[in-house]
Amino acid sequence: MDARLNLFDSPVAAKLLKHVIAAGKAVSESTLPVATQDLVKIRASQINGCGFCTDMHTKDAAHAGETSVRLNLVAAWREAMVFTDAERAALELAEQGTRIADAAGGVSDEAWLNAAKYYDEEELAALVATIALINAFNRMNVMVRQPAGGYRAGQFG
Repeated sequence: MDARLNLFDSPVAAKLLKHVIAAGKAVSESTLPVATQDLVKIRASQINGCGFCTDMHTKDAAHAGETSVRLNLVAAWREAMVFTDAERAALELAEQGTRIADAAGGVSDEAWLNAAKYYDEEELAALVATIALINAFNRMNVMVRQPAGGYRAGQFG
């Protein structure tokens, strides 16, 4: 299966991706725990049906030491006992931030206040940025039908 459009060969897409990736570096350099960043990226990618991003972020997380139990339970995080309260708050924020169109009020005050119990303002900013960026990547990859399964951990540095 080939993608509808090669995002890596398109000058416009390459230019855009350069900026989106640069924005992501600000998050990766933040104090938001890397494991939380990974979990949020995986969950949003699952919700959006982005096989490419789900493949990439689960492999990168596993390479960074994340356990298979936690990776396998991200989609069922509410019932899983393997996530911290802080991670659960981040996952809830990620779900609501990803499903904005499904809820009339967007992200609830309850979800925001719960996340704010565990993350300071800079970490909340990084969390919001992570959710926004992964949703942008998901949407691009889903639209072009970027194939999944061939990613190698660390492939994009």
